[in-house]
Amino acid sequence: MTSQQTAIEHLRVIRSLLEKSQTYRSISAPAALFGGTLALVAAFASLRSENGEITSKLTTEGLLLSWLSILGITTALNFFLLHREATGRGQPFVSEGMRTALRSFLPPMLVGGVLGICLILLRGEASLGALVWVLCYGLALLSTSHFSPRSLLRLGWAFLVVGLGFTLWHLSRPIQVSPEEQTAMASLYLGATFGALHIAYAVAVFLRRPHTLEMTEA
Repeated sequence: MTSQQTAIEHLRVIRSLLEKSQTYRSISAPAALFGGTLALVAAFASLRSENGEITSKLTTEGLLLSWLSILGITTALNFFLLHREATGRGQPFVSEGMRTALRSFLPPMLVGGVLGICLILLRGEASLGALVWVLCYGLALLSTSHFSPRSLLRLGWAFLVVGLGFTLWHLSRPIQVSPEEQTAMASLYLGATFGALHIAYAVAVFLRRPHTLEMTEA
């Protein structure tokens, strides 16, 4: 395939993704609402108050298992909805468009996932590991800017801005805190972002009247 043919193929794939972005937004909203609600419930269910201080019921390993389970459940739901939509259109589930999207989305997710797990398990930095997840997820959403609807890009910016705010506040606190405080702060960070921000995104999509396809500028 010549370079010109390759460029034409890339343009065709991007055009296809832009045409499907509005559909994906409507599909992602139920998954975001379900995952956000699950994250918010899990975050607050893991907290308890002792002597006026907020601590966690979970160990570091319990925190990691809990949030990885939430990730697995919401990812499975998202793929199920995408598969159902592709089947209804008579299109392959793993299309070139999906592969293009995954090539953009996966690198920051992989870096964030590995660093976050290492910080939580190897360094005992549960709260800092959670913040790495938040920031890298925001970067992953923004990495799809050339074919995502603006609503998803706003969600990415929300994760990035809120995550940076939490990170600056976290770094200004005393270095030595107990493991219970570490896991409690991690639950609060994750609940406020993966929980509240996803719910806000889903509600905004449901309330917005469908209209002309949103496209981001190249």
